[in-house]
Amino acid sequence: MAKPPRKSKSAAKPTAPQQQPKAIQLPDFFTNIRLQSLLLFGFAFLLYANTLTHGFVQDDAIVITDNMFTAKGVEGIPGILSKDTFFGFFKVEGKDALVSGGRYRPLTLVMFALLHEVAGDSPFLYHLLTVLLFAATCVLLYHTLLLLLDGWKAAAGRAPMVAWIATLLFAAHPIHTEVAANIKGCDEIVVLLGSLGALWLTVRAYDTGKTLWGILAALVFFLACLSKENAAAFVVVIPLALVIFRGASVGKSVQTSLPVWLAFLAFFILRGSILGWKFGGAPMELMNNPFLKIEGNQWVPYTFAEKLATNLYTLGKYLVLLVFPHPLTHDYYPKVIAMKTFGNPLVLLSLAAYAGMFWYAVRGLKRRDPVSFGIWFFLLTISIVSNIVFPVGTSMGERFVFMPSAGFCLVAGVLLSRLKNWKTALGIAGAMAMLFSVKTLLRNPVWASNEKLFFTDVKTSVNSAKINNACGGVLFEKAQQETDKAEQTRMFEESFGYANQALKIYPNYKDALLTRAGCQYFLKNFDGAVADYRTAARLAEDDPKPKTYLALALREGGKYFGEQKGDLAKALQFLNESWQLNSQDAETARLLGVANGVQNNHAEALTWFKKAVELDPDNASYLFDLGTAYYLNGDPVQGEALRRRAVELNPKVLEEKQQGQ
Repeated sequence: MAKPPRKSKSAAKPTAPQQQPKAIQLPDFFTNIRLQSLLLFGFAFLLYANTLTHGFVQDDAIVITDNMFTAKGVEGIPGILSKDTFFGFFKVEGKDALVSGGRYRPLTLVMFALLHEVAGDSPFLYHLLTVLLFAATCVLLYHTLLLLLDGWKAAAGRAPMVAWIATLLFAAHPIHTEVAANIKGCDEIVVLLGSLGALWLTVRAYDTGKTLWGILAALVFFLACLSKENAAAFVVVIPLALVIFRGASVGKSVQTSLPVWLAFLAFFILRGSILGWKFGGAPMELMNNPFLKIEGNQWVPYTFAEKLATNLYTLGKYLVLLVFPHPLTHDYYPKVIAMKTFGNPLVLLSLAAYAGMFWYAVRGLKRRDPVSFGIWFFLLTISIVSNIVFPVGTSMGERFVFMPSAGFCLVAGVLLSRLKNWKTALGIAGAMAMLFSVKTLLRNPVWASNEKLFFTDVKTSVNSAKINNACGGVLFEKAQQETDKAEQTRMFEESFGYANQALKIYPNYKDALLTRAGCQYFLKNFDGAVADYRTAARLAEDDPKPKTYLALALREGGKYFGEQKGDLAKALQFLNESWQLNSQDAETARLLGVANGVQNNHAEALTWFKKAVELDPDNASYLFDLGTAYYLNGDPVQGEALRRRAVELNPKVLEEKQQGQ
């Protein structure tokens, strides 16, 4: 016989603290759940309404604009479901697994593919979806906290206030701008939305005894896992919530949470079948593994103690930014956070803070203290992105604290509710929310474009090789389109400075080498351009682009040294090396013909002019030069015939040759 459903009130049997706060009667305004839900949704939406006109920024290229599957719309969904999340961007086997273990997060890409059918490449609807999902997450957080706190005797009427304060702070917190103002942040939003949904549904299953709630919880949690892997923390968070807020035994909490566990197991098997079962082996490349250092002129991993100390320092920075969110930046790539040791006072302070939090969380379990749950929520969810459990590819990211911050906000709400005067508590919460909101509104416009984002955050992330290279890249692209020569030169010089700074931080940074080389190429510093292209080609032997650019720089350098500097020896050196790299370039052959002709090596010049014409037989200039070479080699008949053919192809060729001289 089926057991009768549990009633929420009778199922909750928490042990009250020794001293309960005095009971309060909140105004109806704060206990009107429907009204508060609407207000919180509207508040969260309006905070990010100024992002709706933004473009695609940063990693949006990976999941939307440059993703071959998303760009196909519905047609691309099978590819999204069957490949690593990064495969659609890199389009090459192997590169999609640059980050250890790979990434399988198809849900938001499927959403983007569906949206692409409607919106195409217009960013407005994508931003609208992101902001709506964020606002919905805030409302669900509010309802989840209300459900958890239902029957909390020690609340003495404060439960609605706790849920309201926690949600208000969560919605307003500026550390969330990276998630809510950036379309790519949908994966962080959806994973929290699904995880909170699974928590709410599981508690409902416990309270009512109805199996349907558990089945729905499993389905919702499976979808959360398909958004991002850090949903895994909730396989512990959910049963822990039942223990603390419902007084369930460990066995009963595990039993009730079993559908969620089975959902995670199904995801884990699916993920492994698609990506394989490799979860370790961080790459030896600094931009995808920040825990590398130079020893003996080579990159080696941090020691265990160095990595742990650095991670503890980072965890401490998360706490600081949650309390005082300034300055904010999207970029914590090497070496924004340099290697730390346990001799660093900030590392020890962070260790003490987390040890204290852990001690309080354990101690609070017996008293079923909501603060204890908030701390456990924070610790469990941040552990997934701490680089302690497994590598995440970067030292730190403000998006990583999106989920853990819900625990932080719950703790803030509970602690404020314990003040003697509830009006004071609401006043403090309101002031915090106002300050957070101002910071959020000011931070949002930074995410309007890559250019705005990069050149704003480079002032904070001064020691990031990635953002310095990004700034250099933006300027390099703009300089190539600039028509004013003086302004173009200034932009190339500024771009060179950013790329040079990136290479000071990370000397083997191929992308920065290409940017710096390109700047030197346009600034006619061909020695520097050639040196950088050579290094880039050596570092990326499987990438043909650096070799192509090197051949071009050698060719133009050879032309420059021959025509502008009169250094024929160096010109020939550059041109011969260029030909070795690209023996199909007609212009290089022509220049070798010119260089040999100037040195009166007429037979050798004739050979090179012949190769130029063979590669480009309809080029009037090449035909005219070949005719001249025949003249100089004692064959005026052939020379005249070739010159006449050149004039037929281009009547102005003789005039052009005279102007060139």
